[in-house]
Amino acid sequence: MAVRAVAWLHLWAATGLACTPASVSDAGFSKGIRTTCSEIILRHEVLKDGFHRDLLIKVKFGESIEDLQTCRLLIKQHIPTGLFVDPYELASLQERNITEAMMVSENFNIEAPNYLSEESEILIYARQDSQCVDCFQAFLPVHYRYHRPHSKDGETFIVVNNPDLLMYCDQEFPILKCWAQSEVGAPCTLKNKDTCQWKNMKYKSVNKNVTLRVPVGLTVHTSLVCSVTLLVTILCSTSILVAVFKYGHFSL
Repeated sequence: MAVRAVAWLHLWAATGLACTPASVSDAGFSKGIRTTCSEIILRHEVLKDGFHRDLLIKVKFGESIEDLQTCRLLIKQHIPTGLFVDPYELASLQERNITEAMMVSENFNIEAPNYLSEESEILIYARQDSQCVDCFQAFLPVHYRYHRPHSKDGETFIVVNNPDLLMYCDQEFPILKCWAQSEVGAPCTLKNKDTCQWKNMKYKSVNKNVTLRVPVGLTVHTSLVCSVTLLVTILCSTSILVAVFKYGHFSL
């Protein structure tokens, strides 16, 4: 019986079926690496009512990074033709340290209606959320453009697509390999125009896109609106002329 047991042990060792503690440990370690690839959650929402809105973007990392202070987050937001961002307003907000954003598009006309404008791009440097260790947020004011009047429906819709999420860290983290898809060149900071290679991150969005409802005029009201506008203009001009000749002092 003892001879048979020894023979079985020799056969087991020869066929490589013996399981060592190291192999069990390696398997568990590899499994642990796979499970650490958690998702980045992005929330895209619009605040306020009316023609002047605020675009708020919040980003939460599914897993803590060892030292998130060494990382910067850049949001590349595409602005559709139905919206515009006021560059003078951006400059004012930057002076008051409310937001950090820059316009990529050139020859930007804030007065053009939506049918004469083009899509634009905005780079927003997100800031860490003071109430969340692994969260970033970005803020951008947007405004509606004028739209063509419609024949039937008194409203139109603007779709704001989800942004591109770019990240740059001073040091490499293993978890970044789970999220990074490619590299994109962009300014390192708002004040430093040197180009850095940002990692384009994949994420999961809470909502697919943001849809805004915009009220527009009706073509059947064109004659009425033009007539009333012309009448008011004539009355106001006449009143101004009468006041000038009645109370004005003229010297030759």
